[in-house]
Amino acid sequence: MHYLFEPGLFSSGPVRTALLVGAVVAITSGVIGVFTVMRGQSFAGHSLADVATTGGSGAFLIGVNQFWGFLVAGVAAAAVMEAIGVQRRRGRDVATGVVLGAALGAAALFLYLGTLRTATTGASFSVLFGSIFVISPDTVPALVASGVIALLVVAVLARVLLLTSVSPDLARARGVNVRLVGIAYLAALAVSVSLAAVAIGAVLSTALLIGPSATALRITKTPGRAMAVSALAGLVATWLGIVLAYDSYYWPPHGRGWPVSFFVVALVLVGYLLSYVRPRGKRVPRSPHEGVECSPA
Repeated sequence: MHYLFEPGLFSSGPVRTALLVGAVVAITSGVIGVFTVMRGQSFAGHSLADVATTGGSGAFLIGVNQFWGFLVAGVAAAAVMEAIGVQRRRGRDVATGVVLGAALGAAALFLYLGTLRTATTGASFSVLFGSIFVISPDTVPALVASGVIALLVVAVLARVLLLTSVSPDLARARGVNVRLVGIAYLAALAVSVSLAAVAIGAVLSTALLIGPSATALRITKTPGRAMAVSALAGLVATWLGIVLAYDSYYWPPHGRGWPVSFFVVALVLVGYLLSYVRPRGKRVPRSPHEGVECSPA
C-alpha cells in the first residue's frame, strides 16, 4: 500500500480524469438515488442500467463514444417505460420486464457483431463493467454537463418529486401533473445511470445508484440529509475505489490491476451493511422508507 500516495498517483492524467468523472457520477447518483428508493423504483433503475448495455454495445458497434450510446438508450427506455405504465403499480413490472428483455437480447447481438468487426476482446468488459481510467478527456465536459443538468432537474422539481413519491393522489389533488413529473424524473434517472455506466459499467451502475441512497435513508431522518449523506458516501466509495484500483497494479501478480468497479461496489456494500450496526438502545429503521420524514412542507 506504499504506492497509494506516491507523487505520480495524482499527477497522472487518467487518474485525475477518473477522480473528476467519479465525483460527478457519485454526486448525481447519490441525489437521484434517494428519490429512486423513496419512489420504489429501484427495479426501474436496474432496468435502465441493463438497457444502457444495449446503447453502449450499439455505440461500440458503430464506432462512437459509449457514453452517447448509454445516454440515448437510457433516455429512450425511460420514455417507453413511462408510456407503458412504469408509474402504475400494476404496470410497473410489465413495463420494465418488456423493455429489459428486448434490450439485453439486442446488447448480446451488438457486442457479438462489434467483436467480429473489430476483433477487440476488451469491449464487452468495458461496456459491462466500466473503464473509468480510459475515459477520453474530450468526453469529460459532456459528462459533467449531463450530471449538472440532471441535478438541476431534480432541484427544480424537488418539492413535487417528494410529494408525488409520498402520495400521488394528494399531488394530483393539488394540481400537480404527476405524469410530467414522472417523465422528467425518469429522464434524470436515465442520465444518472448512463454516467454510472461509464464509471463502473452498465451491469453494476445500479449499485452506485441504490446502495449509498438506501444507506443514507436508513441513518438519516429527512430527505435533504439523506441526499447529502448519499452523495458523500458514493463519493468516498468511488474515490477510494479508484485509488485502490490504481494501487492494485502493484499487488501480486504485479502488473495486473483489479477493476475499479469491484472496489466501488464492494465499498458500497460494506457501507450498507454497516448501516445495520446500531448503538445499543438506538433503533434503526427496518426499511429505507421507515423513519424518513417525507412531508413536502
